[in-house]
Amino acid sequence: MTTEPTDASPASASPGSALPVTAPPAQSRKLLLAVDAPSLLHRNHHARAESALLDQGGRPAWALHGMLRQILEAIDQFAPDAVVFGLDDRRDSVRERMYPAYKAGRAAKDATLVDQLERAAALLDALGLQTVTPAGLEADDVSASAAVWAETHGWECVIITSDRDSFAHISEHTRVLRLINGGINASPLLNPARLFALYGIAAEHYLEYAALRGDASDNLPGVPGIGEKTAPVLLSQMGSMRSVWADIEHCDGANLVAALDSYCEETGQRRIGAGLLKRLTAPGARERFDFNLAIMSGRPVDLGLTPDAPGTPGLLPLDPDRVSRVVGYLGVPATTQLALRVLTEPPGSRLAAPTWG
Repeated sequence: MTTEPTDASPASASPGSALPVTAPPAQSRKLLLAVDAPSLLHRNHHARAESALLDQGGRPAWALHGMLRQILEAIDQFAPDAVVFGLDDRRDSVRERMYPAYKAGRAAKDATLVDQLERAAALLDALGLQTVTPAGLEADDVSASAAVWAETHGWECVIITSDRDSFAHISEHTRVLRLINGGINASPLLNPARLFALYGIAAEHYLEYAALRGDASDNLPGVPGIGEKTAPVLLSQMGSMRSVWADIEHCDGANLVAALDSYCEETGQRRIGAGLLKRLTAPGARERFDFNLAIMSGRPVDLGLTPDAPGTPGLLPLDPDRVSRVVGYLGVPATTQLALRVLTEPPGSRLAAPTWG
């Protein structure tokens, strides 16, 4: 017997459904592009390995080229004022020290991928873009900090990634371009409304949703019995997990049961309140939620961006000679031409018709 809600719940839209990005008009507010470099390198390594592309030094370059090509297309699309690339600290991990089984079970990385992961920062730094490898932390911490930085400085932010982790940073000022099959143009640009359409989750509650659900790719089990259909209903009806735990502590979950059963009656589903309360009060349930929340939460990172100092790393436009030399080293003339066009032009905030929707 299942007590999971049916697909009549708000999360009935498929996470793989096409919500393609369209080119936004020029914007008056400045725009920061934050790139989850490892996720793009992994994706391009597997997608482009058959090309066996080597750079002019004879080293593997297909993942580096694929990532750079996608970012050039994104820059062409969004015309940002600054670009920052987050990288993982590959030698230390705060999260692994907290939880030695973190990401356990993943297949060993191919040596050619490791080589390109190790060279990514040098390539991007040589271009004049900004890379951040936070000690003991990950690219997603850089993305989280980029979202905070942009809002603090009155900028907009677009995070580019192939993972779902960055969905927790979506807000009215931050969107996530999740790269899926089909590249930049076929990938969904997620704002709060689109996130809700896909998962039935308000953007500000996505982190709690993820902590309830768990993350198999990071070897983080969720709260037993609460999955991708139940969690959105719980959060939509109770508002937040803070309210859930408070109701359990002070009212033995009476309001929770009433709210969920009322929802089920309205939607013609089997009542789930008592069963869900039992799962939430089972031994270890709250500890699992709190632990996942602690692991998944972004840590603050200094991005090193100085927008008031022209020519500093990460700010666009870039020097044409530098772009030609560095991108040309990858040995793909068409990509060099694209880089010269999109990296050496003024950003969108300097153009006319300044509105970005």
